Amino acid sequence: MNKVVELDQAIEKVHDGMTIMIGGFLGVGAPLKCIEKIVEKGVKNLTLISVVNAHPFAKGKFDLAPLFVNGQVKKFITSHNGTCPEAVELARRGEVEIEFFPMGTWIEKVRAGGAGLGGILTPTGIDTMVEEGKQKLHINGRDYLLELPLRAEIAFIKGYRADRMGNVEYRRVAMNSNTTVATAADYVVAEVNEIVAVGEIEPERVGTPSVFVKAVVQGYSFPEHQEKFKELWISGGILKA
Repeated sequence: MNKVVELDQAIEKVHDGMTIMIGGFLGVGAPLKCIEKIVEKGVKNLTLISVVNAHPFAKGKFDLAPLFVNGQVKKFITSHNGTCPEAVELARRGEVEIEFFPMGTWIEKVRAGGAGLGGILTPTGIDTMVEEGKQKLHINGRDYLLELPLRAEIAFIKGYRADRMGNVEYRRVAMNSNTTVATAADYVVAEVNEIVAVGEIEPERVGTPSVFVKAVVQGYSFPEHQEKFKELWISGGILKA
């Protein structure tokens, strides 16, 4: 089965009011080209689920930041919003609802959504503001919070390579939240640097099996991807031009 589609074709599935989950961590392992196309499409009132917000060097122009700058996000479900000044300001003005979860809890809620579980039990947040409005259970002498699963209508993940069947290989830490996010949406789009023939990715290098992936799209080539990050580091003053 050939799951390779044009990027525009995949983005056609995104519409106003949708719940979208996006992999990556501060731009690393983020589906940059898909995000750019969602920004270009201009869909509004999105519920966005991602473990953290855009890189602090983004200045409104990289990773998730443009989605907030353009006023496309209604609600953000995350573990950390403070790295994106634009999103912080929108939240301060009450224009974006932020739902916070500790990072480990966030990923386990997504994992539960992918596994079809009714929720998870965690001691994280007991006796803090995190437990407000949540069911507390006492088991074997210890208190736990019941956290409900997270799922999305569509998810965008980023891999290094994928074959035409949809098996995805990741490169180093770019795996981060992508493997879990890939399990927790009705429709999963894998953006990759390179698309290869079936059989070119060794089985032990497959981080997300094809069964989870509905569409594979060509993102930036690896050299282009590196250049994007070089520009980011230069703009942040870490590298000199």
